[in-house]
Amino acid sequence: MTRLINSTPAADGYWMPAEYEPHAGTWMLWPERRDNWRLGAQPAQRAFAAVATAIAGFEPVSVGAIANQYESARALLPEAVRVVEISSNDAWMRDVGPTCVVNAAGDVRGIDWPFNAWGGLNGGLYFPWDQDDLVARKVLEIEACDRYRAPLILEGGSIHVDGEGTVLVTEQCLLNPNRNPHLSREDIETQLRAYLGVSTVIWLGEGVINDETDGHIDNLACFARPGEVCLTWTDNRRDPQWRVSQDALERLLAARDARGRRLKVHKLPQPRALTLSAAEAAGVQSRDGVKARQAGERLAASYANFYIANGGVVMPLLDQRSDSAAMAVLQRVFADRQVVGVPGREILLGGGNIHCITQQIPAVLRRRKPRL
Repeated sequence: MTRLINSTPAADGYWMPAEYEPHAGTWMLWPERRDNWRLGAQPAQRAFAAVATAIAGFEPVSVGAIANQYESARALLPEAVRVVEISSNDAWMRDVGPTCVVNAAGDVRGIDWPFNAWGGLNGGLYFPWDQDDLVARKVLEIEACDRYRAPLILEGGSIHVDGEGTVLVTEQCLLNPNRNPHLSREDIETQLRAYLGVSTVIWLGEGVINDETDGHIDNLACFARPGEVCLTWTDNRRDPQWRVSQDALERLLAARDARGRRLKVHKLPQPRALTLSAAEAAGVQSRDGVKARQAGERLAASYANFYIANGGVVMPLLDQRSDSAAMAVLQRVFADRQVVGVPGREILLGGGNIHCITQQIPAVLRRRKPRL
């Protein structure tokens, strides 16, 4: 029986573990929106299936599909992947799924963040989002995890923790008035501490250029292990991303984490500026209330949008001219894991990438509580 808990994770001795800690499995959703995914979502479905298959080589994978997509999902996914019927408005499990927290005894609970499609009626990407807002609760019921309903709108892609008391966020996203206009920076930090069990919040400025999530951290930077961060990088000073990444680098190098450590930053090269082609834009069925795709617009392409699985790293392949260089960096950083590349352009066309479409469920095991 799944309970709604009316306190906070930190008050109950829970905290969010890092993505690189052991998982019980991964959750995804199945894409089907013709007004976001081109050609009836069929290319995106094949891309999602490839991601699920890659992750299933490391840990169990569950995919939620709406009723009329169950059979197509089941046909494209390997038998090892569980498919369950779950209603949703789109397929961004990182942002609509639960953020799980653990305690020292090994218990797992989930945070159910209110969701408003990245901005609600003030810049959000679609309406309605009512079914997305129920996904976290449904996943937690299937996983038999008790649930906290948080008091602030937040997406899972806007936070990244080290599991030892530190969280990375961006000002562009968390301070955006289209999320929680009634909360100050200090109010948001208080809520992050209460719900993630962290003591230190490291604020970066903007996210990746033209990221329609208003600058999610998971497209820009992430923890590879305690004290070490991967950062999207370009040496091209004429690229607007250089200013953003340089600012992030300066902030990271000036910061201390919850243990008082200075951070080691691994520069992860970005692909060249990728744009949406006319043919790709024409394949999307435009509709009122949904952000239109425009030919020529810059895509928020980033190799930082990878997923850490048990014993593996699944990264997007975005451009043959830069894929191998990015993979080499990740293989050096994650020397104890197998780095697997999966074509990511079709996912990128929908507005995100591999990290955005996945959400981990922590393994049940005894842990040492972070010293806060």
